Amino acid sequence: MRHALPLALAALLLSGCASHKPEDFQGTWINQNAIDAASKGTSLREALAKYGPILEWKIDVEQQKAAFSNGFEAVDGHLVADKNDWQVTYDAGHRQALSLDGQELVQAPGQLGDRQSFQRSKAPANVPLGGSFEKALYQGYLGGNWKIVEGPGQGGYAQFREDGAVTGLPGPDRYALCLAGDCATMGGENDSMWLEREQRGAPWIFKHDGKTLELFQAVNRAQPDEMPQLAPGTRRWVLEKQ
Repeated sequence: MRHALPLALAALLLSGCASHKPEDFQGTWINQNAIDAASKGTSLREALAKYGPILEWKIDVEQQKAAFSNGFEAVDGHLVADKNDWQVTYDAGHRQALSLDGQELVQAPGQLGDRQSFQRSKAPANVPLGGSFEKALYQGYLGGNWKIVEGPGQGGYAQFREDGAVTGLPGPDRYALCLAGDCATMGGENDSMWLEREQRGAPWIFKHDGKTLELFQAVNRAQPDEMPQLAPGTRRWVLEKQ
């Protein structure tokens, strides 16, 4: 009963402005545009720069909460119905407008960057914030069978699974793509990922060009007292998408 008034107020404010009901906003929304761009051959870094920086929204209309992830941090906000859209407010006083355009959630230009659009995630609702985008990216960008045409395990097949597991590459059993923050910054103009086994690993530089994936050992060109600056070193693997 305590949620009836906020929902009724939201419905009243939204009526006459759009055909969408408050519950239409409910759920997790991911930046599918960035995933599609990367999957078509654009470098991951360029795709995220063009269609980011926000990668995922999680909206709980009943609790009047909205949170977003940019791949590095998660930020919680308070959801308030406005005359033409939703307003998300944050502790620092920032505000962000959200609306629906057909089946897409639209983030208006503002303090979070340019206009962005998001599609509803098919992942379970209990996936932690940011995880739905990550799973969809891993599946769309690196999913499927990759034949090892050069490097250890040549002739075999590798798989990068949506849960972060990697099989078929001699050595590592887990991977993570660097999406934002220091992890991505250290790679400079290069795309990078983390490969590990039994929680011990290292960063790698990779190049994804159509159906070819190259993995290079990362070389740090920074001074000892500087932030690492990773560049591609020796090429370890060449994989081809089957």
